Amino acid sequence: MRHILIVEDDPHITSFVRRGLRTAGYETSEATDGESALIMARTRQFDLMLLDIGLQGIDGFTVLSHLRGEGVTAPVIILTARDSVIDTVRGLESGANDYVTKPFQFAELLARVKLRIGDGEQRVAGAVLTHGDVTADIRTRRVTVGDESADLTSREFSLLEVFLQHPGQVLSRDQLIGQVWGMDFDPASNVVDVYVRALRSKIGAEHIETVRGAGYRFQ
Repeated sequence: MRHILIVEDDPHITSFVRRGLRTAGYETSEATDGESALIMARTRQFDLMLLDIGLQGIDGFTVLSHLRGEGVTAPVIILTARDSVIDTVRGLESGANDYVTKPFQFAELLARVKLRIGDGEQRVAGAVLTHGDVTADIRTRRVTVGDESADLTSREFSLLEVFLQHPGQVLSRDQLIGQVWGMDFDPASNVVDVYVRALRSKIGAEHIETVRGAGYRFQ
């Protein structure tokens, strides 16, 4: 299992990213400051690091510079609220592989993680997701149920994609919001329920089970 180090001092963001990555099948570890990040990166082997810049004490730029100077080659994706060209260039020149500004949608972050970690090739190979009689082609955005086509909106397709990636698994509303709508969306909203109803109307209600008090499961 791929192991990702999350270096972030905001517990809300850390929790959001951790839940999404674990749902996607990754193992995670977390550090809340630059010193801890350096110790963990030096003593354990990670497949990728998500690195915040605005850390207490040793900032992310310094962490990255130290690690690259010591020969640590694991891919690094910078997560930061700073979106100036100067900061972007500085991060990339310090050895970062990618740069994501906050707030962000988890789907975008996950795509970048897969690309940098090497899982992008698996995604291309598995570009058609199928479970039971439901099939979704990721490249063409075409959905079929049995022999019939289903016309989905972009958001409905993204929701179906998450379900098809985790068939039989109970997904909470928070997990679905994080993967489909992003961290800046109000978790108290009933948007998940609304879109699940819409998706059921197009692919068949029997495919999505409500698990009371827990979330939804694709059957």
